[in-house]
Amino acid sequence: MGMELHSDQQMIILQLAAALAVGLLIGLERGWKERESEEGERVAGVRTYALIGLLGGGSAMVSVQLGAVVLGLAFVAVAGVMVAAYLADFRRNDRVGITSLVAGLLTFMLGALAGLGEMAIAGAAAVVTTLLLGFKPVLHGWVNALERRELYATLKLLLITVVLLPILPDRSYGPWDALNPYELWWLVILVAALSFVGYFAIKLAGTGRGAMMLGLLGGLVSSTALTLHFSRLARDHEQATPVLASGILLASAVMVPRMVVLVALLDPALVVPLVVPAAVMALVMVVPALVTWRRTSTPEDMAAPMKNPLELKAALTFGALLAVVVFLAEALKAWYGDAGVLAMAFASGAANMDAATVSLARLGRGDLAPAVAVTGIILAAAVNGLVKGGMAGAIAGRTLGLRVAPALALAGLAGLAAAWLTLGA
Repeated sequence: MGMELHSDQQMIILQLAAALAVGLLIGLERGWKERESEEGERVAGVRTYALIGLLGGGSAMVSVQLGAVVLGLAFVAVAGVMVAAYLADFRRNDRVGITSLVAGLLTFMLGALAGLGEMAIAGAAAVVTTLLLGFKPVLHGWVNALERRELYATLKLLLITVVLLPILPDRSYGPWDALNPYELWWLVILVAALSFVGYFAIKLAGTGRGAMMLGLLGGLVSSTALTLHFSRLARDHEQATPVLASGILLASAVMVPRMVVLVALLDPALVVPLVVPAAVMALVMVVPALVTWRRTSTPEDMAAPMKNPLELKAALTFGALLAVVVFLAEALKAWYGDAGVLAMAFASGAANMDAATVSLARLGRGDLAPAVAVTGIILAAAVNGLVKGGMAGAIAGRTLGLRVAPALALAGLAGLAAAWLTLGA
């Protein structure tokens, strides 16, 4: 019995220590933020936040014995003290924000979580809270990077999604049960969000960072769009052809890990067999891109007119294309088996790499063999590379075409060979 009591005491001490640590962590960031303020001018400092966290943990423990009302009253008391301190500070300085006030209340709640035994959740939330508090300049810079039109386009799509998803039927329709409206729209949002990461990175970095940086970030949005833009630049600025070719190759290489991430979100079981051929493809494109880049000067401004992937028109267009590709994938699979799936991969890879990847990963969750799904994804990527190589040569001429097309073709062949060797497909 004595040993059991000792164990309970250890747990109580551990939970209170976690509550104290939560307060210290948040208080450390707040204290550093207001380090130049005079003593007594801060709403709360390191010690105050630590005590608030400890009070939250102790109140939660007591509430287990005496009822949840104890925790509620303690929270109201802390909130009252924090608001009073905030109002007093506001009278001295009318430009005081409420971030520290909210942080104090959140510290109490996280301390209470730790006191109730959820120490891992409380600790993780405290770390995220501290990062949000400390990254204020970065977060404001992100907000300032968005234009009003882009913000409205994003909000419009999210609003339509929130309204549309609850009423879309979550069941399959048509021959072979190929089309599920609810699933299709989720896939559209997923792909658009993944592309928006690259688009937003370009907005943050700026478009005047050179062809290599733009190629690296542009590949996250659309390597085809970037290839088209760089090909037009090479046509008008022949002296910049080597570095523009490197940017195209780098964008195409970045497309590969982006493809793997998309597959991981849809069907994690395909990631392991996909990694080796995908890595081989990317490596074959990265090496010549870096070699050429180191030997040439980088133009100062290679701005690319990337479109916001969260715009409603872009999302609807991709959704229609995805529905067609998904339907054809199911139809060809039913008619011709694995050969039909690979034929679909070949055709859709030339049109849209995302649609091909999504449809094949979706089939991989069913009765399609993983080796066939992976081979189809690599085949689609290889065909997409051939299209971009042909596009570069057709628009900019032989010089850019010879720098881009052979490397992209070799990457596709290497990826297919790696898939054949590792999967036996």
